[in-house]
Amino acid sequence: MPAPSVLALADEPFVALTTFRRSGDGVRTPVWVARDGDTLVVTTVDGSGKVKRLRRDPRVVLEPCDRRGEVAPGAPRVEGRGEVVDDRPAQECPRRAIAAKYGWQYRVISLVGRVGALLGRPRRPQVILRLRD
Repeated sequence: MPAPSVLALADEPFVALTTFRRSGDGVRTPVWVARDGDTLVVTTVDGSGKVKRLRRDPRVVLEPCDRRGEVAPGAPRVEGRGEVVDDRPAQECPRRAIAAKYGWQYRVISLVGRVGALLGRPRRPQVILRLRD
């Protein structure tokens, strides 16, 4: 049986994204994902640990999980590669895909970020992570 594709996880509400430290140890983070063409996309803050790790090592492992990042026994495990998309214009379509999938939840998170900026908390730049087989 062929290995599952990253696209097999496109409809999952949460996916555990594992990126790798220099030591080879994996770091698992629950994320939202959406399909954008033949890839899955994730939005995150530039400079986060997962971004730093992906810039150094593009290997990723994806598994369906709950909102806390707990992976059920026997859940499918998909290995792939990730890249960081820094270019703002190239982020628009993936960002729309995430907004369309998560709807009001995405809008609430975006609103919280804007309110924080109004209260003087600096907004950190966002990047897109593009995940593929």
